[in-house]
Amino acid sequence: MVSVAAQDILTGKVLAEKAGLRDAVAVLLVSDEEGKAQEAPLYDLSKEWSPKLAPRLKLIRRDDPKALSLLRHDAAHVMAEAVKELFSDVQVTIGPATQDGFYYDFYRKEPFKEDDLPRIEEKMHQIVARNEPFVREEWSRDKAVAYFKEQGEVFKVELIEALPEDEVISIYRQGSFLDLCRGPHLPSTGLIGRGFKLLRLAGAYWRGDAKNPMLQRIYGTAFPTEKALKVYLKNLEEAKKRDHRRLGTDLDLFHFQDIAQGSVFWHPKGWTIYTQLQTYIRNRLQQEDYQEVNTPQMLNRTLWEKSGHWDKFREGMITCALPEGHEQKEPLALKPMSCPGHVEIFKKGLKSYKDLPLRMAEFGSCCRFEPSGALLGLMRVRAFTQDDAHIFCTPQMIESETKAFCALLKSVYKDFGFEDVSVLFSDRPEKRAGSDRVWDEAENALLQGAKAAGLAHKPNPGEGAFYGPKLEFVLKDTLGRSWQCGTLQVDMVLPGRLGATYIGSDGAKHTPVMLHRAILGSFERFIGILIEHYAGNFPLWLAPCQVVVLPITNDLDDYAQQVLQTFKQKGLRAQIDTRPLKIHAKIREWSLQKTPYLAVVGAREAENQQVALRCFGKKDTNEVVLLKEAAEKLATRSKMPHC
Repeated sequence: MVSVAAQDILTGKVLAEKAGLRDAVAVLLVSDEEGKAQEAPLYDLSKEWSPKLAPRLKLIRRDDPKALSLLRHDAAHVMAEAVKELFSDVQVTIGPATQDGFYYDFYRKEPFKEDDLPRIEEKMHQIVARNEPFVREEWSRDKAVAYFKEQGEVFKVELIEALPEDEVISIYRQGSFLDLCRGPHLPSTGLIGRGFKLLRLAGAYWRGDAKNPMLQRIYGTAFPTEKALKVYLKNLEEAKKRDHRRLGTDLDLFHFQDIAQGSVFWHPKGWTIYTQLQTYIRNRLQQEDYQEVNTPQMLNRTLWEKSGHWDKFREGMITCALPEGHEQKEPLALKPMSCPGHVEIFKKGLKSYKDLPLRMAEFGSCCRFEPSGALLGLMRVRAFTQDDAHIFCTPQMIESETKAFCALLKSVYKDFGFEDVSVLFSDRPEKRAGSDRVWDEAENALLQGAKAAGLAHKPNPGEGAFYGPKLEFVLKDTLGRSWQCGTLQVDMVLPGRLGATYIGSDGAKHTPVMLHRAILGSFERFIGILIEHYAGNFPLWLAPCQVVVLPITNDLDDYAQQVLQTFKQKGLRAQIDTRPLKIHAKIREWSLQKTPYLAVVGAREAENQQVALRCFGKKDTNEVVLLKEAAEKLATRSKMPHC
């Protein structure tokens, strides 16, 4: 970024050519009116220029990450203009930038077709070539309502009428197209460039409410350069090949059916991955002195009312309807989480400060109601299992427990090949339990714990749980996509609501702090992430079938069985294929199943007590080794991490 004097920026069109930055697109406010440094928000160059702002501004380039959201927001506006030029019966609603691109929602009786996307995209290129200035105008509420009513834009009218009375009504003009928008925008459409692409169509309810009209959403993406766009599109194609739903079918891991929406039918191979993952986590928790427990699947409404979930989380809970006249008066609910049950276990028996920290873990089977339209393979389900755990401790222990948990989490992610992990700090939401004093204490404690753990974190305002702030751990997969999995939450509310206490060193009763923590999140979702991260080519220790024995002819079946038993005695998950097929056909089939090792046996191998090992993903590998040596080698390579 380069400092710019007042004379270097006269209007939004000039863009500091005198500073030699022809690719500059916007500026940042880097200090307040008194010159004190502040977090730099984007300043809209299309606003009226004030020389007083000059000392406070710095330019940003097109390839600066801060410019990307402007670029994508502009692309959404240009798409809306293009759609209006091509389809006169369309009403526009909202069109924000997103993490991966942008979208705009339209209302139209006739549905868009995939064939419409290239036409819209071509019209967008024409608008970009026209280099129309983005001009910000402030209108009175009455003028804005009257204009959009005249245009037949009823959704825009509804948005304006819902704004607070003191809200400034800002309208952005590009050519003849006007849109309600807070901004900011780039100075003109020409600065968008050619690095954009429309991707797909989808449906969306107005304001996310199924009672409202159904809209048509057009998704797109935009980048500063065509080269960056090509890289993204290439990764998008790779992501389609790695889609866990596709690979789940191809590799015979699981399936879904409408008779159990949002629940997984695990096949033997998929369940093997699941149980291996569970065994791994169990081993790691035992090494960290966690005690494993199990709590009921159904609990009375009274407990959920005491915990606060009935009030704050009711829409996500699944209740059980009981027959009329049943002796059970209180309705039952399937547990959406395990924390209240863990508090009930903690309450049994007198606890002393010397018993803390008490680390309680459960592979908790949970159910939450997700709308059918929100379900997405393993990534979003209704029935799932969490690697759930809660640490009951004193306030003084929060820092050390946070540090220990973060070290464990990083180690676990590293075992799966995830080393790029970022952290979000989510503070108090609008809908929450507990006083501001309690929240102040909880947020400060978590921040100190994060500092002790050496964690750099970004703010995530208002996204904490209703009972406490949290750290959210976001990992990146091999395609650079972000997945939020782990979490650590400081809860100073729930234990008190449910009456949990311990005897302190002063002989008095105290309420413990409860740290909610998970590393994987849900097993279902994490397995979906792993499938896509590895493209189904799992590490040897996690692969459902680690080695398959392939006799070249059926005359060698007896020796092939001996090889199979030798592998199994070493603890390997081994199979045999004695079908009367040519060996090349067998090799191809098992390679398509991404089997890590193929042990081919011919007459020479049988005579010399050998196998010919072929490793998946490595061309021209045909290592002939003694059977005993092969079994030892594969057993060593397949050892579960940290066992």
